[in-house]
Parts: sequence; C-alpha cells; structure tokens
Amino acid sequence: MSISMTAEQRTTHMKSELRSLRASGKVPGVVYGKQLASPASIALPEKELLALLRSHPNAVVELEIPDAGKQSVMIAAVQREKLSHKLLHVDFHQINMNEEVTAHVRIDLVGDSQGEREGGIVQALLHELEVRCLPGSIPDTIPVDVTGLLMGSSYLVGDVQVPAGVTIVTDPSAVLVTILVPQKDLTAEEAEAQEVEAKEAASRSTEAQMHEVDFA
Repeated sequence: MSISMTAEQRTTHMKSELRSLRASGKVPGVVYGKQLASPASIALPEKELLALLRSHPNAVVELEIPDAGKQSVMIAAVQREKLSHKLLHVDFHQINMNEEVTAHVRIDLVGDSQGEREGGIVQALLHELEVRCLPGSIPDTIPVDVTGLLMGSSYLVGDVQVPAGVTIVTDPSAVLVTILVPQKDLTAEEAEAQEVEAKEAASRSTEAQMHEVDFA
C-alpha cells in the first residue's frame, strides 16, 4: 500500500525550537537514503503521522521532500515521550521498490477456537511477525485462523500462511498463540509445568522478534 504525504523543510534543530515546532502540531523528522545528497531534515503534521501509524505503519510513503522531489520511503524509527507517548521524532528511510526490505506486520487472530469454546484461555505470545518482501507486497496484517486450536495446543510461526513473495523471518519454532487449560482444572504439577512452558514460549517469542529493520 502506498500513501502520499508532503513534508516541510526543517531548519529547527535546537531543543527550544523543536518544542515550539511540536507545539504547533508538527513532528520533526529525518529522511535517510543513498539517493539523497544528505539526510533531509523535515517536519510533518502530527495528525497525518498518527493516522499513518495507527492504520498502516508499514506502508510505503510517497513523500514529497523539498529540494529532493517525491521519494519512496518507509518509517524506520519513531521516538515518543515516555509517559504521554506523544510523537517526538520520526525517521524515514528511502527505499527501492525493486529491492526487498524487512518489516514487522501485525497479526490478526481470527476465528473462535474449539479450545476457547471448551473453556480454554487464549494467550497470544506474538503480536507481529517480521517478514521480507518487496515494499509493494508488504501485507497490512497477517490473518491467523485459530478455529482448529484445541485446549492445550499451540500455533507456531511455522504454521502461518503468507502471500506468495512474502517470506517470514521470525523463528518458525516460536509460539504465536496457545490455548491454556484453566488453572482450576490442573493439578499443582500441571499448573507449574504450564507456567514454565508459557515463560519459555514467551522468551523464545521475544528473541524471535529481536531483529533490526533492514533496508536493502
């Protein structure tokens, strides 16, 4: 998916100037890229950025940059204020539409699992997957049908189906979602074993996500 945005040239760099810029409803940013003479300092409307991050954070953005024209870019990093989560800064990276990139895509759990209908508890251990493909092929979300999951069973990353041309980078052995047996139905030993397994699965899933975004 491609979205068009227009950036303003930014000459503000001091903290006081950046605070004033943000107070006016703009977010400072930088665009990096091999085809740019130097990193471009820009400013974008906060409302537009928030809408982009909410709906299509992995979208290809056709960004109009002063003195550089329209460039195909993707969001590389976002900085937020720790308590308020207000946008402070955004980095874009120029891309080549004919070269693969990696991106993190949200998982959309669909279906009503048999295990849940029987009283099990759905525990999602991953909320996104890292994929590699051409920029124009990045999915908005990756649907995962959990209808067939039984109580006590798990859905692994390796079980996920993705469109042709999209490769999942996340460890295929990582647990994506599991249906837990209610604690009241378990013996003390079984409850302890389930807790250990959940922690180990969460650890594997966390490690599986620890990849830096790579723009080819």
